[in-house]
Amino acid sequence: MKTVAAVDLGATSGRVILGSVGHGEVTLRTVARFPNTPVRLPDGLHWDVLSLYSAAMHGLGTASREEPELVGAAVDAWAVDYALLLGDRMIGNPYHYRDARTERGVAAVHAAIGPDELYRRNGLQHLPFNTLFQLAASASSGALDAADGFLLIPDLIGYWATGQRVAERTNASTTGLIRAGENEWDAELLSRLGLRYDLLPPIVEPGTQLGPVSPVMREEFGIRHVFPFTTVGSHDTASAVVGVPSTGDDAAYISCGTWSLVGTELPSPVLTEEARLARFTNEGGVDGRIRFLKNVMGLWLLSESIRSWAKVGEQEDLEHLLKQAADAPADVPVFDANDPRLLPPGDMPTRIETLFTEQGVRPPATMGEFVRSVLQSLANAYADAIRDIERLTGRPIRTVHLVGGGARNELLCRLTADACGLPVVAGPVEATAVGNLLVQARTHGLITGDLEALRSVVASSFPLRTSAPRTSTDAKD
Repeated sequence: MKTVAAVDLGATSGRVILGSVGHGEVTLRTVARFPNTPVRLPDGLHWDVLSLYSAAMHGLGTASREEPELVGAAVDAWAVDYALLLGDRMIGNPYHYRDARTERGVAAVHAAIGPDELYRRNGLQHLPFNTLFQLAASASSGALDAADGFLLIPDLIGYWATGQRVAERTNASTTGLIRAGENEWDAELLSRLGLRYDLLPPIVEPGTQLGPVSPVMREEFGIRHVFPFTTVGSHDTASAVVGVPSTGDDAAYISCGTWSLVGTELPSPVLTEEARLARFTNEGGVDGRIRFLKNVMGLWLLSESIRSWAKVGEQEDLEHLLKQAADAPADVPVFDANDPRLLPPGDMPTRIETLFTEQGVRPPATMGEFVRSVLQSLANAYADAIRDIERLTGRPIRTVHLVGGGARNELLCRLTADACGLPVVAGPVEATAVGNLLVQARTHGLITGDLEALRSVVASSFPLRTSAPRTSTDAKD
């Protein structure tokens, strides 16, 4: 068995995970974990990307000491956010997608191209933080004038490690600056928006070798030997979808973490007006697949609630809250988990209580009931999205795969099965890292085959738990 390393950067934390691949299986070992803590400055909310880079590279130093014959490494991260460069220098820390500056970018873009035409071009669900809106905001402030380069977050990490500037296709497809299903920047759209084509790096496919970690970086971070960086599905959801152990085209997936991405895999984009109004997106996947999915607010609702409670001295452990939620009455009130007022950081419990007040519904009385309400509201949103997938694609869905951190949450899986009326297969929890590692392994010749072959390795390597849908009578128990 040979070993590769995945640098997996999430919205709240990052990890360096080793994956040993061979004999039709992959085994994981985490060698580094570190927080991802945004920083609010007078000009807005930013990512502390320098700390992330340092922690990730120190993690690769540890990996190289534990695995002297490490074959390679690759980075995946969240989408849409970017750094502007001038030569080798980064111009300020990247903005966080939850920063309010994106609002003026939306107005500027829609003044040049309407939402319906924009969807027919890029196929993306309207989200106010999509990269093209952020870039329009940067252009209006004059920030683009000082730059000569642009890199999305995982490509930035790869550039600092190897000196190579590229845009990996699956992540580039989330920017809104590529025609749906294609792999080149949309020069006409950029011109209409007044955005600079010359800032953008060449687009490359998952599985492209960037080159070795530079000698300077190896010395700085204690990396003991030479190994190459490659690209994978560098949008973390693209890697997570590789790690979904599905076996046919009648499956949907829920990649459940800070966000929940509910979707299915298609050979070509769906660019109908019905898909736009249903707020579905068409993003690039590994091996030319299309990830037809909808963004649902996700476990952010819980993590931000816990953070809000902690601010007022009510320290609560998630595991304890989930136990309370499991014991709470099943008929808790629910709310629209996709309400845009739940997007920014802040006092999440109060915002959710406001949603109940607007419905004329009494809010949950205890924290356990509140958490169950959040989980039930998420499950309902998942079920609505899956019914929309069937309607918009004409494909029946018979199985739902739930991967990511939410796969640990047995109550969420059970509520989702009940809401969908379909079996929910939970796992693997580390689907994103698994997808990253398997695409790397294929690039280095450690494994062969198409996505279905990679997914068969996932299915044979990790325990999976199935929640069958219950009848309405059983669900009340």
